[in-house]
Order: sequence, then structure tokens, then C-alpha cells
Amino acid sequence: MNPLHLLCPLSPFIARQEPFSCEHCQAEVKPLEKGSYRNHCPYCLFSKHVDLEGPGDRKSPCGGLMRPASLDQSGKKGWVIIHECTICGKKINNKAAQDDQIDKFDSELI
Repeated sequence: MNPLHLLCPLSPFIARQEPFSCEHCQAEVKPLEKGSYRNHCPYCLFSKHVDLEGPGDRKSPCGGLMRPASLDQSGKKGWVIIHECTICGKKINNKAAQDDQIDKFDSELI
């Protein structure tokens, strides 16, 4: 059992550092070298709806692309990207990584 599951049984977190190909812009995305875990493309900011109960579980049956619907700035977290699934509409907040190209964010172009 994941030891983090004992601390927060309703929201399991499975740490994953995996490269992936972005299904929106086809960029080859490498894992973050420092800090947290990457769950979206740093170039187009799109993600994929793969998790159901918590980060890293890969249990979502949806599998839709998650568009960067908006940006928010949190004093503690810095920039936060609000992703919205293009299939089911679920919204998920994700902390932006240092190499994310948030300066190119334009909700009218997405």
C-alpha cells in the first residue's frame, strides 16, 4: 500500500515521473528534473484526463484532452492552470511548472 494513502485515504497520490507525447501539439515532453511531477505539456499547456481518484492513479475511463481553460495566481503556489476536459467537462487545478510557457496562454486561441 502507498504510505501516502494512509495519510489521505480519499485522495491517493501516486508519484510518476514519465515522459509522454502531447496529444494536442505532438511535443515530446520530458519529466521535470526538479520539483513536482509534470502532468501537462509545457508548450501548449494541454493535459489528458487520465486520473480518477487522485494524481497518478491512471484510472479515469474518460481519456479526454484537458484544455487550459484559465490561469490563476496563488500566493503560495504561483501560477495555477485550470484544465477542463474536452469530453466530460471535469475541471482540475494544476500548479504551473517553471518551464511552462504560460506567457503564450490565450484562452481565445485554445
